[in-house]
Amino acid sequence: MNQEVEVSGTRLNKYISETGLCSRREADTLIEEGRVKVNGKVADMGLRVSDADFIAVGGKPLKAKPAPVYLVYNKPVGITCTTDPEVPENIVSAVNYRKGRIFPIGRLDKPSEGLILLTNDGDIVNKILRAGNAHDKEYIVSVDKPFDAEFVRRMSAGIPILGTVTKPCKLRQLSPTSFNIILHQGLNRQIRRMTEYLGYNVTRLKRVRIMNISLGSLKVGQWRLLNQQELAIISSMLAESSSTTDTEPQKKKRFKRPDTTKVDKSATPKNRPPKGPKAPFNKSKTDSKPSNGKRSGKKLVGKKKGSGGKSIKRP
Repeated sequence: MNQEVEVSGTRLNKYISETGLCSRREADTLIEEGRVKVNGKVADMGLRVSDADFIAVGGKPLKAKPAPVYLVYNKPVGITCTTDPEVPENIVSAVNYRKGRIFPIGRLDKPSEGLILLTNDGDIVNKILRAGNAHDKEYIVSVDKPFDAEFVRRMSAGIPILGTVTKPCKLRQLSPTSFNIILHQGLNRQIRRMTEYLGYNVTRLKRVRIMNISLGSLKVGQWRLLNQQELAIISSMLAESSSTTDTEPQKKKRFKRPDTTKVDKSATPKNRPPKGPKAPFNKSKTDSKPSNGKRSGKKLVGKKKGSGGKSIKRP
């Protein structure tokens, strides 16, 4: 009897990226080129490793994983949330953290501002971002014209965008043209699309909180490390969160055609539904006008030569 082998360890590409050497995609390239060895052997794609394995990249031992880092950054308008160094004003260059490689958790649009987290911990990213984990993200938003209670009601109930309907959210009016909104989703340009659907345009969008982490007095363009109390709370909030996809895709139920060949044996002649009346046989239908040479109510013998094309009836 075959016993199931428990999968353990971390995928090699992820393990390499977590040391800060490069991204997962770049690690895949290194592995494909045969430049990565594990315990003296050229590594295969998909190999799982642990801290007990000796890993070398390009003939040099892989450095140990750095301690996890969590940063809170007050992103200014104009900064792009990408790690690509070729993109001008990318967030990594703007933060300028010099003690290791970090990347943003989620994103804020270039025209938006406010709180965004950066880290070198890949596992925490998915746990925070998954909509199914229902973690709060709070924003202060200004629009281009005054709105009413109907706007608040419709935004709170859900707006159809991107082929779906947004989940119910909390919205509180702050002024004739501004509101506070708390989302559990992170659809692409969600708030902007929601307001545009109702005929409004966002003039300012600022994120002020993610879960228990608030922007507070942090000035635009500045960053700070999470303190121990914030880390303890966020760890407890994420303890039951999934780091994988929210749910398995639901399979479509196949329509089962009813079996009309089965007869309900429990139905007796007394309780069976009465059959509909049979259509009466109409003899006059057989006397309809026949076509040449075809059978009708009276027998025909086709057309006889010399009959002038008339059908001859049998006596």
